[in-house]
Amino acid sequence: MSSSKRYALNKNKYLLEAEVDRLNHILDSFQLKDARNCTLLWMLLHCGARAQEVLNLRPEDLNVYEQSIFIRGLKGSNDREIPLPTWLFQKLEAQAMRTKGEAPIFPITYNRLRQIWTLYRPVHKKLHALRHTFAIRLFKKTKDLRLIQVALGHRNITNTMIYADYIYSQEELRKLIL
Repeated sequence: MSSSKRYALNKNKYLLEAEVDRLNHILDSFQLKDARNCTLLWMLLHCGARAQEVLNLRPEDLNVYEQSIFIRGLKGSNDREIPLPTWLFQKLEAQAMRTKGEAPIFPITYNRLRQIWTLYRPVHKKLHALRHTFAIRLFKKTKDLRLIQVALGHRNITNTMIYADYIYSQEELRKLIL
């Protein structure tokens, strides 16, 4: 990708609301049989972290008092603390209790995570779509680009601009055309 051409978002790079609903339904139906993997996918959907950042989580990264997780940024990203919904924090905490010593909470490889995503995904979209989905949903809710930047760990707000550009253009087109 050349530096003059900015990354563009489109509906193939994130989950639409109906697809998120479908994913939640799938995960709900498998959570008793496969708690670890369902919790892992919910984490990716609800915290905006990169897949490897979630795989790197250790029990000491959980803040029980704030019900948040500390994410060590990768790829030049900032470290950040992300609050989780209570129901998800409890699932993550239960998973962390099964962890031995200083091992990761989710002791699997990135390739294994991609295989798990292939089993559970509601549509044929990449695992990274969960990060984009988190960002788009948060931006729609808050319209706060700086908050998205912090949540994703972006050092440069230019990287975060794709969400505002995409949502703004979609909403404006909808107003003008429909």
